[in-house]
Amino acid sequence: MLRAIVFDFDGVVLESADLKTDAFIEMFAHHGPDVAAKVREHHLANLGISRFKKFEWIYANVLQQPLSEAQSQALGEQFSTLALDKILAAPFVPGALEALQGLSQRLPLFVASGTPQAELELIIERRGLRGYFREVWGTPTEKPVILRDLMARFGFAAAQMLFIGDGLSDYKAAAAVETAFLARDTAALAATWREKAVRKSPDLRALPAIIDAWAEDWHGEWAGLGDDAGANA
Repeated sequence: MLRAIVFDFDGVVLESADLKTDAFIEMFAHHGPDVAAKVREHHLANLGISRFKKFEWIYANVLQQPLSEAQSQALGEQFSTLALDKILAAPFVPGALEALQGLSQRLPLFVASGTPQAELELIIERRGLRGYFREVWGTPTEKPVILRDLMARFGFAAAQMLFIGDGLSDYKAAAAVETAFLARDTAALAATWREKAVRKSPDLRALPAIIDAWAEDWHGEWAGLGDDAGANA
């Protein structure tokens, strides 16, 4: 029986994932097209991971330069300058707002995001979404830690939670705690989701109906992340 839903945010609630990709590319474009391509590839392979961890990887593995804490914080501020206003104006993922409005009357909803905590709270407040979520969690807390903490504090079994995400970090977090996972299927990771054979949906328009249609044996049907769940939900 489903007792809680946890949402990633960018690319799941708001159509903001591409905005962040563009911001990463713009920040490092002056290093040349080869660097920009590697930055884009790493970012897309690590959707939902803290931007600061990405900065560390880029400096160590692409630029091969040291990165001080002060430089990292300056990069974070630059990223926010490039992306925040666009995120605040981004459209909802189709069906997301309606799903939040309906499901929040039935179940506790949570956010587990790779966005820094203060910025995440600002975006959710400014977009008028705070009333739909029991709690919202961003970085530096990592997603498996967030999920385990919610399970411990609220008494949710792994089989009673659903995590909805659009990145491999979301999939891995769900797998780490053995909870069910639903992928928001986008072009960036379409091949990955086919390879992983996860449950997926192109948007959230059908989410309430999907949940209503799930069998009582929630864990047996949905938490097996590598089972026969290849078709769109």
